[in-house]
Amino acid sequence: MSLRTAGRAEDLQLPEFPFPGSSHLGPAPLFARLRAERPVVRVAWRGGGHAWLVTRHEDVIRVLDDPRFSRAASYAPDAPRFSGLFQAPPGMIVSLDPPDHTRLRALAEQAFSPDRVEGMRPRVREVAGRLLDELERSGPEPVDLVAGFAAPLAMTVICELLGVPEADRDRFHAWVRQFADVSAPPEQAAEGGEKLGAYIAGLVAAKQAEPADDVLSALIAARLGAGAPEDGTPDGGAAGGGDRLGFDELVGLGFTLLGAGFDSSAGQIGNFTATLLARHPDVWRRLGEHPQDIPAAVEELLRTVNLNGNDTSGLPRIATEDVTVGGVVIPAGEAVFVAFPSANRDAAVFPDPDRTDFGRADNPHLAFGHGIHRCLGAPLARLELAVALEELTRRFPGARLAVREHELVWRAGDVNHNLLALPVELPRSTA
Repeated sequence: MSLRTAGRAEDLQLPEFPFPGSSHLGPAPLFARLRAERPVVRVAWRGGGHAWLVTRHEDVIRVLDDPRFSRAASYAPDAPRFSGLFQAPPGMIVSLDPPDHTRLRALAEQAFSPDRVEGMRPRVREVAGRLLDELERSGPEPVDLVAGFAAPLAMTVICELLGVPEADRDRFHAWVRQFADVSAPPEQAAEGGEKLGAYIAGLVAAKQAEPADDVLSALIAARLGAGAPEDGTPDGGAAGGGDRLGFDELVGLGFTLLGAGFDSSAGQIGNFTATLLARHPDVWRRLGEHPQDIPAAVEELLRTVNLNGNDTSGLPRIATEDVTVGGVVIPAGEAVFVAFPSANRDAAVFPDPDRTDFGRADNPHLAFGHGIHRCLGAPLARLELAVALEELTRRFPGARLAVREHELVWRAGDVNHNLLALPVELPRSTA
């Protein structure tokens, strides 16, 4: 029986969600069939519960633009819960609806002006060059580009962004890894989160007392309208009638930037490199000769290389009333997941969607989301990914994987598809 002719969604005989078969190469193969035959479908969550899954680009946009699908409602005591799913703490910007979200977003965007982000390019390039110098000195044997390049580049950038002292970065990194491991016992992830929270809280207090040239200090200084308080106290946001970020809000934004700025960036630097070397070595060499093509290549890799471990945005939305999406009524109170990797393979938007087309001109992918919750750090992520590929392809045009693609080892239990290691041979350029 085809999915189209089946009756209720529960009768489709689908496997439990997340579906098997997801990898960095793309979402689970079942998504292609769902997009064609049942683009909005109710699925059973592995470990208990049900949710609606939205798979087409147009419908995903529809959900993300509709305020009746609420992030905040997913924190209500009677909201559906899903085991093994990382859920951001309540009160963080990714957990809010307007008007609370609107205020936080407007304040946070002041710290991510185009000039500030572009101003980071020389420093990102300097860090990338230094790391590659160290790898080049390590000898001719294969090097690990995760441990030696992707992770330290992303960690250095996010730590400098937040103003984390260099002496604290190793333990900061360990806490991030502990917090991100959804397969570990809940108390272990909670311990990592508590340590990170306490550290970021201390960092915020230090920056309030003595601002520096970093984004956390810029967030502290951000204000909306006139009459903002000048005292810089932890409850300054409330005292100023909502025109400055409060202490807890600053800590929450620090957490948000950490997750997006380290784990995602480090993961995609490794994933992009592995994908290019294994599947597009000719493109790798061409990008080294024509770095002006790298921004478009980054966009296509963002579309096709799947970072999401469960093929969705990772955070549920709750329908606050009955809403029709794709001809299907989603009842009030039920959870909805939007499948970004699936939407990025929608043939209605991307011709020949499963082909990585490095010359694709129109590329409205959803790798950074859409709407009010679109990734705040997207401009910085694009810059970091582009600089990483520029430096790698320029310096090592003959780079090649030291193992076969299927022998690469992935980090088990992470929210994202992250490589445990990326062994690469880096023949030196003869130029």
